[in-house]
Amino acid sequence: MAMARASSGLAYPDRFYAAASYAGFDGSPNSSSKGVSSKFSNDVALLLYALYQQATVGRCTVPKPRAWSPVEQSKWTSWNGLGNMAAAEAMRLFVKILEEEDPGWYSRASDFVAEPVVDVEMNHNPKVEPVTENGNPFPETKTISPENGSMLETQDKDVVLEGLGSIAVYDQWIAPPVSGLRPKPRYEHGAAVVQDKMYIFGGNHNGRYLNDLQDEVLDLRSWSWSKVEVKSGTESLESPSTVPLPPCAGHSLIQWENKLLSVAGHTKDPSETIQVKAFDLQTCTWSTLKTYGKAPASRGGQSVTLVGTSLVIFGGQDAKRSLLNDLHLLDLETMTWDEIDAVGVPPSPRSDHAAAVHAERYLLIFGGGSHATCFNDLHVLDLQAMEWSRPTQQGDIPSPRAGHAGVPVGENWFIVGGGDNKSGVSETVVLNMSTLGWSVVTTVQGRVPLASEGLSLVVGSYNGEDVLISFGGYNGRYSNEVNVLKPSHKSTLQTKIMEPVPESVSAVHNATNATRDVESEFEAGQEGKIREIVMDNVDSESMKIKTEETSERLIATLKSEKEELESSLNKEKMQSHQLKQELAEAETRNSDLYKELQSIRGQLASEQSRCFKLEVDVAELRQKLQTLETLQKELELLRRQKAASEQALNAKQRQSSGGMWGWLAGTPDEKADDA
Repeated sequence: MAMARASSGLAYPDRFYAAASYAGFDGSPNSSSKGVSSKFSNDVALLLYALYQQATVGRCTVPKPRAWSPVEQSKWTSWNGLGNMAAAEAMRLFVKILEEEDPGWYSRASDFVAEPVVDVEMNHNPKVEPVTENGNPFPETKTISPENGSMLETQDKDVVLEGLGSIAVYDQWIAPPVSGLRPKPRYEHGAAVVQDKMYIFGGNHNGRYLNDLQDEVLDLRSWSWSKVEVKSGTESLESPSTVPLPPCAGHSLIQWENKLLSVAGHTKDPSETIQVKAFDLQTCTWSTLKTYGKAPASRGGQSVTLVGTSLVIFGGQDAKRSLLNDLHLLDLETMTWDEIDAVGVPPSPRSDHAAAVHAERYLLIFGGGSHATCFNDLHVLDLQAMEWSRPTQQGDIPSPRAGHAGVPVGENWFIVGGGDNKSGVSETVVLNMSTLGWSVVTTVQGRVPLASEGLSLVVGSYNGEDVLISFGGYNGRYSNEVNVLKPSHKSTLQTKIMEPVPESVSAVHNATNATRDVESEFEAGQEGKIREIVMDNVDSESMKIKTEETSERLIATLKSEKEELESSLNKEKMQSHQLKQELAEAETRNSDLYKELQSIRGQLASEQSRCFKLEVDVAELRQKLQTLETLQKELELLRRQKAASEQALNAKQRQSSGGMWGWLAGTPDEKADDA
């Protein structure tokens, strides 16, 4: 049984005001922040000032300062960049940034209060005792009255999820007390969340595939398992004949409209192509959807990602255990398959990887395994250009793994579990999909379900906040445990501050970076002075003019670069459009030539057949001609024999006729004459 120690400390907003006082703010909403010393860098100091103003005053509504005051401009830009960020969120971020810069601030604060410590169990039957404060099992909701008159209610965000009956801290896995009959332990199952309910279907248990759904629904509000009575399927246009749903594992469960789609997966008697099953959430019936086009070969361990109205299927392992890296698309409106031949170098054949889509354009593939090894590479497919790339990863790059689970929350992609054929992975990591920077969220200890393969991970909502929910897995034993993590935005903010990122990543980061050049010009004329967030207006007239000129040059340069980039982009778009037209024309010509070639091949085959028949006829005629010559020779011989016979017969007749007439005429006999 693994224990995690969680300290709640002062409840908000007291914790925030203690941090603000320690950092040098005087505690009032209109604090000038002159107490913030040079121990903080300019970026951090500006961000702390902006968060303090956002937490105590609210959204920036003051007009932009005059151009001759670069520090005031920097402060205003940082504050204005936070936009509509909630005051409670600003308080929490202020404290977290201070903790990152000065981890021991709380112990050195003058108003230190002993922290209550909570034991958070990660076993299968957690019994977590909540912190008791003001006689209540949960932190008391505190109300503060800022100077602008608005009322702000906030709750200690380190101890939330009242309905769980347990304490859930940010970025820590918690095993909530779940009621009801739990599903059978399994891994390689499918999971999806629909209207605060998590559906579990299929999976593998002790080497046997499952197809049960009647017990696999978890209510995320009451954290109780319930039953769904699956009705017998009826005939429909989509499925002319409904058959019992075969058990499967390694499939993907995707929500689409009012249905849950079960795509692909290993079965005992695999089909030749991928099957798409649909569970109607209203009628509680299963059906097999009819698809068109050339369907991919059946497989399991693939990734299926919903992009708009299409499913993108990549990789997996077929029924013969051959690894795949093909790419297919299923249009859910027309139910038509299309095989995609993308340019670039695709990921190597693999299964049990994770996939996510960013900005409805980029498909990210991470990890997975082959028969001999596991991967930790990251590949990106541009779904508009249909081109593969392998970008450089930043931060704490995860170790190789397969069988892990991932789910995107905004621009963050959380990865949980998996293994490397030796042991399970204990870290929960997050990738900022805009900056491609990795960071570790938390680490579990021991042989727990979170460090296993084949688990599922979905995102749900509780009390208006996103929560990650994991279920099942296998790490030497099968699991049916539920674990919950409430992610903070710490990793996102930290990545954006510490690493160079594109302009579109964050308003906070933009507000900080946009002032660096102006501040550097200001600091160049302030030799020997301590840098502070708020400074008096002691600039000389020359400095004012220089700052204005610098700003104008910077703006002109940026505009020029923007125009050049837009011009280059338009040229690239025109060239791409022209290439697409040429490609379409070439494909049309190729199609026509192929049809003509097929016609010529048919004619050639017909001529070859006719020639063969003629050769056979010629051979037969030659044989007949040879036979005729032999017959002619035999006929000539017979004629000669006949002629000879006729001559001999005529001679005999003449002899016989002469002797008779001579005797009658009295002609003497030859013998008498001779005598």
